[in-house]
Amino acid sequence: MSKLTGRNRRYRHWRGIGVVIVALGAVAGGITWALADEETAAPATVVIAAVDRGEVTLDVATTGTVQPATTRNLTFAVSGTVDAVDVRPGNTVDKGDTLAAIEDTDAVTAVSDAEEKLADARDRLTQARRSAAKTTKNADSCVRVTARPAISAAPTPCVTQGYPDTGADQVLTAEQAVNNAERAVDRAEDALDGTVITAPIAGTVLAVAGGVGDQAEAGTTFVSLAGTATMQVEADFPEADAGALTSGQTATVTLADAAGLTATVVQVDPVGTSDGTLVRYGVVLAFTDAPADLLIGQSAQVRVRTGQADDVLRVPSTAVHDISDGAGTVLLRSGTTSEERSVTVGLRGDQYTEITGGLDEGAQVVRSW
Repeated sequence: MSKLTGRNRRYRHWRGIGVVIVALGAVAGGITWALADEETAAPATVVIAAVDRGEVTLDVATTGTVQPATTRNLTFAVSGTVDAVDVRPGNTVDKGDTLAAIEDTDAVTAVSDAEEKLADARDRLTQARRSAAKTTKNADSCVRVTARPAISAAPTPCVTQGYPDTGADQVLTAEQAVNNAERAVDRAEDALDGTVITAPIAGTVLAVAGGVGDQAEAGTTFVSLAGTATMQVEADFPEADAGALTSGQTATVTLADAAGLTATVVQVDPVGTSDGTLVRYGVVLAFTDAPADLLIGQSAQVRVRTGQADDVLRVPSTAVHDISDGAGTVLLRSGTTSEERSVTVGLRGDQYTEITGGLDEGAQVVRSW
């Protein structure tokens, strides 16, 4: 490889310097062009809002589910083998409809036995009353005899067994036996009635715990029934919103297949529940006029009106900055100039903020700054 001459070295040196100069010039030109372009760009548009008079509202929102207002867990009164199941989950029933039954042979026999014992007790009561009446008659006769003058020996004492104050009260004992037998019949009849589950309210069957041939235990839920005549919405609100909620507030409930429905807050849980990061409070809302086709567990969007001021001076909420202790700042616009103005505020709503002092109706403020 040949060696470079001194002339060639100087040529390459000046060529490199020239390349650098050209590059620097291009960068400088780009900066100059950008600055010039920025200077000629149109100024940002200032959106103006006029102070007007109207409504200011504040809502809090969350999601919830449609639930029945009444739920009944129905049981058999006695244990036994399931003989019939007349419903399944999802069925609608009327009050008094038969839902399920267990084999009732033993219960029928128990009623018959109790009725026989009651009949026997009543017979014994009748006999005791007759015996008491006869004993009383004899006692009266003894009194008359002992009242006569004595001829020789003293009169023979009268025996008044079973008469009050003279021995065991057979009538009272018989009456107690009848009362006990009557209660035994009532219990047996209740047990017989308890072999059948009937609907205490109209509603929808939520669950059935068994089928024909299964063993059902007394007192264990066999059918769960929801009363769908009155439906409600159950929702959880975060702690920051729950403090503004109270019974009687109006709300709007929006379902997937229906427009907003009017509802009312009927309950706010006094104690919240925590998931580890957020405390929530349960709220129950009742429909003002619930549709007939509401589904249990249906999702709902819930919006509760927590504040409202009517016919007040207002500006868009974005126009008020630095709100503290009922005061804030707006950017008042006059022609092409703007100045900050302190104002007093009332209700700060979702879209508008109430102005209680510092501005007149018709004044113009910058909507967002």
